[in-house]
Amino acid sequence: MAMSETHRTIDAVWRIESARVIAGLARIVRDVGRAEELAQDALVAALEQWPRDGVPKNPGAWLMATAKHRAIDLVRREQVLARKVQELGHEIETGGANPEPDIDAALDDDIGDDVLRLVFTACHPVLSTEARVALTLRMLGGLSTKEIARAYLVGESTIQQRIVRAKRTLADAKVPFEVPAANERPARLASVLEVIYLIFNEGYSATAGDDWMRPTLCEEALRLGRVLAGLAPQEPEVHGLVALLEIQASRATARTDSAGEPILLLDQDRTRWDQVLIRRGLAALEQAEALSAEVPGDDRGPYTLQAAIAACHARATTPPDTDWARIASLYDALADVVESPIVELNRAVALSMAHGPAAGLDLVDTLTDNPALKAYHLLPSVRGDLLAKLGRYDEARAEFERAATLTDNAREQALLRERVDACARGEAPTR
Repeated sequence: MAMSETHRTIDAVWRIESARVIAGLARIVRDVGRAEELAQDALVAALEQWPRDGVPKNPGAWLMATAKHRAIDLVRREQVLARKVQELGHEIETGGANPEPDIDAALDDDIGDDVLRLVFTACHPVLSTEARVALTLRMLGGLSTKEIARAYLVGESTIQQRIVRAKRTLADAKVPFEVPAANERPARLASVLEVIYLIFNEGYSATAGDDWMRPTLCEEALRLGRVLAGLAPQEPEVHGLVALLEIQASRATARTDSAGEPILLLDQDRTRWDQVLIRRGLAALEQAEALSAEVPGDDRGPYTLQAAIAACHARATTPPDTDWARIASLYDALADVVESPIVELNRAVALSMAHGPAAGLDLVDTLTDNPALKAYHLLPSVRGDLLAKLGRYDEARAEFERAATLTDNAREQALLRERVDACARGEAPTR
């Protein structure tokens, strides 16, 4: 196997196995930061040995065995967890020349819980949102610091500092490596879901840079959501989030043209939507709604409601077939669950489609003084669109101009300036 091919194999194995390795190590050393360092040591060893000796038959078990040897050394040096050292040392010594199968089997009973513990730890609310995102992508996504920095258009040193500070914060706060107790789980799960959702959204609609989308982030968020659904199969909102991401991701190839320019939802070629992802999303939504119905007096959560909205679009073969009345009703339900001006803005769009632009504009006008939306470019963008539909082109042009100054995404700026030019000509924007 050529060295470049070996390195590609190592990269693929690491992306798949890193969360499992880190989670298993964290259970031993009880410190996520140290677990990640030990896993990185095993990765370095693979980079040194595999090109020379060949890729092991069970590469994931090889990484785990190598990392666990280092964990044992660490525990022994610090003279803590003596009993665990003896147990793990015996486990490895009795494995003979090829210990991987024994080690792999020894972890089978706990590995699901270990990864779930890692999810809750990396997304702990004691960390800032930025730190949670960076740590999750590093430890659960297997992305390098360079990859995360490139995805978020920030310097590698910035991402590295976030990760280092996050691990230090977890250690200083003595955050336990555990699945939260039942009474703490809903709040902690909300933090986990929020992180995965934020990662997907940044990939789906990049906040800055030259690209409309960053597919790597969408793919990682979707993978993390699927992993979480397997680890927490009885949580309706986990399935709700997965449903939302599957359906949203189904539109990815239809959201840009050959030049990378944005294509808005109502202008997309729906034959290019990925029907496999749509079917997966609808199945996950059905599961989320069924689990929600099992809880007495409990309504659908925000992710399940958003997935139901996305499903309305997925089921419509053409834009005129869209059930906008149902979407508006679902936004009413979402607004009852989540007090958010952004939800209200989206509800205004749904109202305008169901009952005309004037109805949507009335709601948007109640949001113009909301401080949370002061720098949010979609507020003037939506208002401009509604004004243009009402033939109020001068007012619409001013709104589009303001929106263009508020976004850092080059593709979105270009789209908004096209709308400015159309309004200046006294024409309704075509997209």
